[in-house]
This record gives sequence, structure tokens and C-alpha cells, in this order.
Amino acid sequence: MADVRIFSAKTYDRPGFDAANADRGHDLTYLDTRLGPDTVELATGADAVCVFVNDVVDDHVLARLSELDVRCVALRCAGFNNVDLAAAERHGITVVRVPAYSPNAVAEHTLALILALNRRIHRAYNRVRDGNFALDGLVGFDLAGKTAAVIGTGRIGAIVARLLWHLRCNVLAVDAYPDQHLVDLGVEYVDLDRAIAESHILTLNCPLTPETHHLVDSDTISRMRRGVMIVNTGRGALVDTAAVIDGLKSGQVGSLALDVYEEEGALFFEDRSAEVIDDDVFARLQTFPNVLITAHQAFLTREALDAIAATTLANIADVMAGRNCPNTVTPG
Repeated sequence: MADVRIFSAKTYDRPGFDAANADRGHDLTYLDTRLGPDTVELATGADAVCVFVNDVVDDHVLARLSELDVRCVALRCAGFNNVDLAAAERHGITVVRVPAYSPNAVAEHTLALILALNRRIHRAYNRVRDGNFALDGLVGFDLAGKTAAVIGTGRIGAIVARLLWHLRCNVLAVDAYPDQHLVDLGVEYVDLDRAIAESHILTLNCPLTPETHHLVDSDTISRMRRGVMIVNTGRGALVDTAAVIDGLKSGQVGSLALDVYEEEGALFFEDRSAEVIDDDVFARLQTFPNVLITAHQAFLTREALDAIAATTLANIADVMAGRNCPNTVTPG
């Protein structure tokens, strides 16, 4: 049993964690605030903290957590780019994550964004609500026969590739480790340059690493097929937002769908409808009719939330018991 402080907790997190904790007996405290230098004292007395994608887990925070005798940082997500892993190791804190919860959830949301953006569903919905039944400006294209590139074919990307194949796209894939099942279907693994040059649709389903940071930038955009659709449900910093705005203005980028945003930490997961959004780049994105943005909700299914909670609490139990946890994250 452990005392666990769950930072950035939302109402939709609680049912899954409460159910998963029924036979574990951890003492769970839900905190709606994010973990950071100004809130780390809320971890006083805890054995473990549970954090999400926009919590700040840097050297300063980890040093204080160590002073508070916190032994574990449990990420309830797959990505860990917001954690200073080297600092965690220095301070003797174990970092664990949820490497896979429901890859179907993110893959299906990726496909939903592609379909909605292509057929202008978001614009059509608003028009009909306003009594405007005109179809001008809502022309899409058949996915069948188009070339779609999937960048990253791990658990999520592999499902995205399979879904696009079922829609009769010509699917190209970019990954250092080809998935033989996809190859057997007819998915062709190519290098990034070819994928960029030939694709009508480019979907980013890879992790954020130093190598993939700003994978989509002014240079890669200039080498894409004119009018390309770009979809990002991976991590915000895979895309250089300023560069993609320039691409949208010139028409080189035909449409853009984002579930993640490079500076989302100051915006996402909160109701800011009564506030002035002072992020000029994000505000510029919202002016384009061919841009569709969701606020990091690709993971948000009941099945995924339940799996996240179960794995997170199992990870914490392993760390507290001194057992080897298969989901431990280490530097390098």
C-alpha cells in the first residue's frame, strides 16, 4: 500500500483509478493542480506521485521530491519527455510509465481527424446549426487510391496503417523496425524523404526524441506534395508550428489536424472559454478553415482510462514492493 498523490486529476480519471484501487488499497489523493516547482510541496507525506503529460518533473522538482522521501514518479501516459530521467536517477527516484493502454483509442481518433478534416465535418456541423445548407467549400477527396504515410508504426501507428489500408489507401510507413504483419498486407516501408515526397496524407505517430523534434519543419514541408494533409496525434513538438502556418498560407500544406500542440502546456486540459488566449501562434492556427484541432483527447476512451489506471497502480505496487517493474524508464 502506498500514499499516492495524483496531480492534474480530472473527473474522468477518478472512476478508473477508484475501480483499479479496490483490491490494492493505496491511499489516493486527487489534486487538480499540475505538479511543478510551486506545487511540489503538495507531495509531502506521499510515497509516489502520479503525473500526466504537462506536469513539470524537472531537476528542481525531483530534488524536492527526493527530500520529501517520494520514491516513485508514475506517469499515466506513454511519453516521458517532461521528466528529467537523469535527475531522477541521481535523486534515487524510480520513474514508471504506461507504454500501452489502448492503442485503438489513439489510432481511431487519428482516423477520425483524417475523415473529419477531409470532408469538412467541423465546418458542415457549424453551418447546419446556423441554418446554412450551402455546400460550397466542403469538397473533399476519396481516400481510396491516395498515398498515406504513417510515420512510426509502433502499437498505435500499426493500427493507423491498417485502418488506412482498409480504406484502400496506398500506405507507406517509416520506422526503423518494420512490422511484418503490415508488410504482409502490402504496406511499403520507405525512407522519410520518399514518404514526404509522395504522400497525400502524412500522419505522425512516433515518439518525441531529439531526432524527431520538429520533424515537420520548413525544409520537410517544402519537399512535400503540394496540398498535403498533415495529422499529428503524437507529440506537439514533432511539428514546427510557425513553419506549418507558413505552409498553410502558401497552400503547400492543404490541411492540418492536431490533437497535440507544441505549447499546449499553457492551454490544454482546462476550461479557458472565459479567458483571452494570449498564444498568438495558436490563435493564428484557429483562423484557418482547413485546420482542425482537438485538445489532446485522442487517448480519451473509457477502455483506455481503465487500462491506464490499472497499469499505473500496478507499477506503483511493484516499486513499493521492491520488485522489478517492466515499465520503468531510465536515462538513455
